[in-house]
Amino acid sequence: MAADQEVSSRILTIPNVISLLRLALVPVFAVLIVRGNDEWALAVLAISGASDWLDGILARRLNQVTKLGQMLDPAADRLFILVTLIGLAWRDVVPLWVLVVILLRDVTLLCLLPVLTRHGYGPLPVSFVGKAATFALLYAFPLLLLAEAPGALGATASIIGWAFTGWGIGLYWLAGVQYIRQTRQLVAPRTDPQETAAG
Repeated sequence: MAADQEVSSRILTIPNVISLLRLALVPVFAVLIVRGNDEWALAVLAISGASDWLDGILARRLNQVTKLGQMLDPAADRLFILVTLIGLAWRDVVPLWVLVVILLRDVTLLCLLPVLTRHGYGPLPVSFVGKAATFALLYAFPLLLLAEAPGALGATASIIGWAFTGWGIGLYWLAGVQYIRQTRQLVAPRTDPQETAAG
């Protein structure tokens, strides 16, 4: 988002509708992945990824950046990551520790919300590192799903998918540490320079 771009309180915008449709795809994807319909599950992920890119572009070009959209977009991303992880762990495609590590980070950040709210702040904006982590994970899990295919395709997808997973988890936690530090800076008591000088 450009620095001078206004963030509105509008609800019904084209980007917000796209984000809501992406959220509606989450339970569809969950059913597909649990049933083992991997081709359709990959198609839904591809549609979700394309819509994620599209709503951001439209929000900026149509000047429809909204507070609701800034919450819906990362919410849809996190839900897809969580649902994909649960499905892959349930099918033993990924070990349980991957789910635990990523879920623990989100729970940690969730605990920051009451602290921010108590001091008059809303949810923290998504950082560049956070976006990079989400990008890596959203690419990793379809590749790990594709790794179930036999032959060279599955082997190649497995290598690339686990590389994205490693980078994604690392960046996910790095972003988490940044959010924790940002929260501490926002809620830390401010000292008046004059009082400091007087003391």
